[in-house]
Amino acid sequence: MSADAWFEANRRRWDERVPIHYRSSFYDVAGFLAGASSLEPHELAEVGDVGGKSLLHLQCHFGLDTLSWARLGARVTGLDFSGEGIRAARELAAEADISAEFVEANLYDAPAALAGRAFDIVYTGKGALIWLPDLDRWAEVVAGLLAPGGLCYVLDMHPVGYLFDEREPVLDPCFRYFSVPEPRRWDEPGSYADPDAATRYNESYEWSYTIGSVVTAIARAGLVVEFLHEFDHTVYRAFPFMRREGRVWKLPAGSADLPLMFSIRARKPV
Repeated sequence: MSADAWFEANRRRWDERVPIHYRSSFYDVAGFLAGASSLEPHELAEVGDVGGKSLLHLQCHFGLDTLSWARLGARVTGLDFSGEGIRAARELAAEADISAEFVEANLYDAPAALAGRAFDIVYTGKGALIWLPDLDRWAEVVAGLLAPGGLCYVLDMHPVGYLFDEREPVLDPCFRYFSVPEPRRWDEPGSYADPDAATRYNESYEWSYTIGSVVTAIARAGLVVEFLHEFDHTVYRAFPFMRREGRVWKLPAGSADLPLMFSIRARKPV
């Protein structure tokens, strides 16, 4: 299959799941409209003050995180390849009375879609990188979208977590850690936000990248890495035996001590 075919299959899947996610308790749109934020405490601390800064959220889904940054004073733009996601994001922004711009485009087409604009912050997070077939090109796009001195921030799932089949009752590595050019094909109904949802478009294609490949792609694009942090939790129940602690999910006591999420902050030289 071609990259276009992979993207089209993934787009159909995401388009169908937007309304499922919008009404799910996982995303809690009602809570957001009442004033809650979808952002994690450590990402707030690691990104820092966004007041008055231009922030681009790549792969923004229906804009919940984008709009949470806007509430903190950022001038936000969200970009996603799902037309349904962008439509829902615009509706949510209007209902919440938050000023935001949302653009429908493939990430790799972002420079043209945004007419060459540059941003103070480019943000991406929480399960975004696995949908991209070319990590070096992604990093080049991010670097090109940053203003001099601008900040790139990535919060994503740790590739170690992708070694395990989330459907199994134990942690038993069954997938590759090191990256391969061809994607992993899935054909699964439902969604992480609602496993029992009735869905028609269940085919998807994902890529797994090592931590080293992510850092290297960012560095090759000319950005200066300021830190790489690893975390022992996820923002969703990745495995059925995980236990909830506040807003996050952790492996039970006595389990293997594994990194499950990571964050990277990098800056474009002035």
